[in-house]
Amino acid sequence: MSFPLLTATAALPAIGAIATAAVPAAKRTAAKWLALLFSLATLVLAIVVLVRFDPGGERYQLTESHAWIADFGVRYELGVDGIAVALIALTALLIPFIILAGWHDADPLETGSRRWRPTQGFFALILAVEAMVILSFEATDVFLFYIFFEAMLIPMYFLIGGFGDRAHEHGEEKAATQRSYAAVKFLLYNLAGGLIMLAAVIGLYVVAGNFSLTEIAEARASGELDMATSTERWLFLGFFFAFAVKAPLWPLHTWLPNAMQESTAPVAVLITAVVDKVGTFAMLRFCLQLFPEASKWATPAILVLALISIIYGALLAVGQRDIKRLIAYASISHFGFIIMGIFAMTSQGQSGATLYMVNHGISTAVLMLIAGFLISRRGSRLIADYGGVQKVAPVLAGTFLIGGLATLSLPGLAPFVSEFLVLVGTFTRYPVIGIIATFGIVLAALYTLVLYQRTMTGPVKPEVAAMPDLRVREIAVVAPLVVLLIFLGVYPKPVTDIVNPAVKQTMSDVQEKDPRPEVEAAK
Repeated sequence: MSFPLLTATAALPAIGAIATAAVPAAKRTAAKWLALLFSLATLVLAIVVLVRFDPGGERYQLTESHAWIADFGVRYELGVDGIAVALIALTALLIPFIILAGWHDADPLETGSRRWRPTQGFFALILAVEAMVILSFEATDVFLFYIFFEAMLIPMYFLIGGFGDRAHEHGEEKAATQRSYAAVKFLLYNLAGGLIMLAAVIGLYVVAGNFSLTEIAEARASGELDMATSTERWLFLGFFFAFAVKAPLWPLHTWLPNAMQESTAPVAVLITAVVDKVGTFAMLRFCLQLFPEASKWATPAILVLALISIIYGALLAVGQRDIKRLIAYASISHFGFIIMGIFAMTSQGQSGATLYMVNHGISTAVLMLIAGFLISRRGSRLIADYGGVQKVAPVLAGTFLIGGLATLSLPGLAPFVSEFLVLVGTFTRYPVIGIIATFGIVLAALYTLVLYQRTMTGPVKPEVAAMPDLRVREIAVVAPLVVLLIFLGVYPKPVTDIVNPAVKQTMSDVQEKDPRPEVEAAK
């Protein structure tokens, strides 16, 4: 292609971030609309990428390659497969809703001696994160990927620490301290993972002589690059550790509940529905493709960690008093399913994991954004401060229920299909792991229904008696996502048709085939 479509898709939100940040402080509304327009334009480009992508064509399409740091073999190389295309579309879809949902979250507010940061900074940072995430999905040069994998931490740090949730039971001073703690913890955990990955990236260059994902993978497949077993395993662990922190996988998960609790609801969605997907995506693109033997060697241990994430995250969600922390631990459980599907080494498991990334992003966005609307009305994140909301705000309660039912993977809603595929794909190769993982579904039903019961049913508490129902802007945020949850729950084929060819190629990378069924199909 003569037009650099992939570069344009990532550059547009980056330009939008600069333009939004440059808006004068007095023009807050103009900054909001400008950010929204840039996000919608990015969505249009993402749709063009989706339309131009041919699932039956070459593995990496719409490719771009330019010399960058020639002395070190670093190139500006972009390309997308079906998995990347699906996640770019998810990112571009969610950002406009995140901006709309956070329309008033960064408005200036005097609280004692403290003042919230400029409104335009909030929306500029969101667009900056979008640009870096999209480039991470597009990069086929390992060093280029690493730069944006780490660079996105900077705007996320400021979004968590500088624009945190205003609803806090201990007052603004305590809230500011906890926001700073959550932001620093997020940064330190992810920087630690990134530094270990940097060592592995350098090691990969020493072994392979370049950073091109496609060239290294082809050299490995043809036998031109013969990597020692111990070397491959150490490099794999360096990459996987960074991705497991970002994902997040137990026991490297502890930054997520703090970050989501102290963030505004839109930023919490940005974390778990967008940024964290870079970790699981990178496991598929880099770990399995660059280090196939090491990936198979580490599979039993990773499956055990994923299983612990599923059960541990769900159990802790059951006991939470804070709505946002409950959703955060639920996400840890869901990421356990995604990682389990990736390393089950079956086409059903990896297709389900990729589909789960998309569906989890949509369902978490619905649940967390509705939770944010609820919290902004009451001014509290504590479950005990609610009761009887469905009698005074039935539309809010109804959409909250749909988001909750999607979270527990109710049949007919999008996450069910992906979770089913993950469990089937895992069971065919690791039946014990698959059986134990199903208890995560039971626990998901428990924490979701208990959350709804305690907040939405029962007698109306005096503090929520005058609570308004969803406004037009809020309905515009959640209604399209709810429709998409139902559509993909009934008809997931548009997504599976895109990702399945890429999954087959990934299975070929690790030289794995699906186990033969014990009972042959009748002829």
